[in-house]
Amino acid sequence: MDLLLHTLDNGIRLVHHRIPGLVAHCGLIINAGSRDETVPEHGIAHFIEHMLFKGTKRRKAYHILSRLEDVGGELNAYTTKEETAIHASFLKEDYERAIELISDITFNSIFPEKEIEKEKDVVIEEINSYLDNPAELIFDDFEELIFSNQPIGRNILGSPDSVKLFSQKKISDFISNNYNTRQMVFCSVGNIPDEKILKLFTTHFADIVTNTRESRTNKTWLYKPASVTKKMDTYQNHCIIGNLAFDLKDERRMGMFLLNNILGGQGLNSRLNLSLREKNGLAYNVESSYNPYYDTGIFSIYFGTDSQYLNKSISITMAELKKLRTSKLGTIQLSKAKNQIKGYLAREYS
Repeated sequence: MDLLLHTLDNGIRLVHHRIPGLVAHCGLIINAGSRDETVPEHGIAHFIEHMLFKGTKRRKAYHILSRLEDVGGELNAYTTKEETAIHASFLKEDYERAIELISDITFNSIFPEKEIEKEKDVVIEEINSYLDNPAELIFDDFEELIFSNQPIGRNILGSPDSVKLFSQKKISDFISNNYNTRQMVFCSVGNIPDEKILKLFTTHFADIVTNTRESRTNKTWLYKPASVTKKMDTYQNHCIIGNLAFDLKDERRMGMFLLNNILGGQGLNSRLNLSLREKNGLAYNVESSYNPYYDTGIFSIYFGTDSQYLNKSISITMAELKKLRTSKLGTIQLSKAKNQIKGYLAREYS
């Protein structure tokens, strides 16, 4: 894969991959997420993601939303525990429109107080709707248990109480403390020549004032075995089982990705799906996941089942884990697992 790599004096990096096609994609990824929040800031990284669309020094909210939609493009953003991303998809002739817009909302947003108050209600509704979904809520409960009393264990959305206290100053302080220009990457994929994307990138990002912060430091994560049961008025029992896992820099993470896919990945032929759903009809939703972070990681298995099948489902799950630990993969099994991962990657990035 031929990539164009370039770093500006302020530290913002460019990664561009030229591919044929009419549609292009780009985005700015910032190494700042919910794990960088203090306790009073709980949820502010996600709240800022919302507020980036509410007005800049030269655009009102309507003009931000219309800038790409008027030409059939799409502008969006997301927040994770370790990053914030603003991204766009559009026709290749609208590259400059997209790049300029992303730069504008990231570095020139003014966060009007009136919009802050309105968006608080929107985010609190988002939190409440999330609390109504036990199949999603259990993942937050699980991470809070694994990473007890740590920022990385807290949910991304925040709480109604924390969101109500957000202000223009708190938003500005978080950005100033965490939006490090040396930890930003502008990613681009599309049919645009290297020299043109480099010129556009330089035009819209080179004048951004350098902002640095101390890099995250590695922490020591201690695992304490625990079992928690919550009683809720739901038809299904929701169960999650897991532990700490390898971080982003650990060479063993690729083997972990492979094993996770074999156990309960995307395919309907995963071991957990075959044993819990296909063979025994015990569960509809079955999955395992592996999420590596900067200095730690988390592995989990989730399923939803009727209360009368809960213990049996847990026993089958533990049996599948034991099988992975004690029985080596055969040559054919390993080859199939690798080919499946390659196929997923090819579909994802084609």
